[in-house]
Order: sequence, then structure tokens, then C-alpha cells
Amino acid sequence: MSIERLLKRAVKEIRSGQIINLGIGLPTQLINYLPDDMDVMLHSENGILGSWKKTDSSRACADLIDAGGNYVTSRKGASYFDSAVSFAMIRKGRIDLSIIGTFEVDQYGNLANWKIPGKFSPGIGGAMELAQKTPRLLVLTTHTDKKGRSKILKNCRLPLTACDCVNRIITDCAVMDVTDKGLELKEVVEGKSIEEIVAITEAELIIPKQIKRF
Repeated sequence: MSIERLLKRAVKEIRSGQIINLGIGLPTQLINYLPDDMDVMLHSENGILGSWKKTDSSRACADLIDAGGNYVTSRKGASYFDSAVSFAMIRKGRIDLSIIGTFEVDQYGNLANWKIPGKFSPGIGGAMELAQKTPRLLVLTTHTDKKGRSKILKNCRLPLTACDCVNRIITDCAVMDVTDKGLELKEVVEGKSIEEIVAITEAELIIPKQIKRF
């Protein structure tokens, strides 16, 4: 299924006036789908509020990079500060929405996105803080890994980033909400049946009577 469709669906989660943090990977691609006139401020852990779309190295300011090391531009009204202030904003719940990628996520809203044992990892970074302190956490991921195994699990197997933190999961196949009753299927991508989604999902899914398409 199309990653572009996933990203276009994810943009619909963003509201004007929000302060948003975009994680490394799929989430950083969202910025290319945001309208230039949309009133949102992107937060970067390394100390930017008002980060905007990437630029190439020939036109870049060498001092202006995001937390993923990409050259970026800034919006009117942007501000710059040290990482201590940046993380204080996160810990005080000043970020309205964090959109993050993952290796695994489970039906209880647990998140594992920072380490695969035996492989190099630069560290947990800001993901742990964002997952614990952001009022709303959205996960973007492919539904299965490169070997066709579900990334939407009954229980995460990899080291956790944070527990009970995910609100909504958007994959290239479906949209699911973590609820008190379990993981509820909300939307299914065009061209896939509900039965196909169930077959590629390890987690137990609650299937409501009405399922939207995207």
C-alpha cells in the first residue's frame, strides 16, 4: 500500500494552532504534505520552535538543523533555545501532538521504537520524554515489517520506549485507536478488506459496525 496515502491520512490529524513534534522516519515526511499557510509550529528537541520544510545543502544555513540532522528552514515567529528549555517544554506538556515512528506497538498502547538488540542504537533520545508527556501520541508505521510480520502486536517484544502512551496508530493499511476495551479498528485503506487486516494483525482487534475508508 502507498506510503503517500498513509502520510496524507496522517496530515488530517493535525489542527491549526497546534505545536507538534515529528519523529525521525515516516513522521518527518509529513512536513511535505502540510499546506504552507497552515498555522502550526513544529518543535524540534535540539531547540527550535517553528521549524519548517527541509532545504538542500546549497541553500541551507549550516547552523539550522532539526533533531534528525536535516537542514531545515524556519517559519515567521520561530524561536531558538537550548535543549534544556526544549525538553522542559516537553515535560510540562506544552507539545500538543507528537507523531512518532516505531519498530513495534501493541494493543495496550505500549511503544518500542528505539532499540533492536544486537544492532547499533544511538540511544533512546527524546522519544521516551515525548511518549510519556505529550497529551496525544500518534504512531505512523507500516503494518508489517520487511519479512511480512505484523508490527501491531498483542505485546511488544523489543525494549519499550514507554508504556500505555499511544492514542492512535496509522499504518499503510489501517487506522486503529487504543481504548480502555482494547485496540479498535477505525478505518481501512481502499482495496483491503477487514478480513485481510485481521489476518496481518497479531493484536486482537475490536471491529465496530461502521468502518471508514481512506
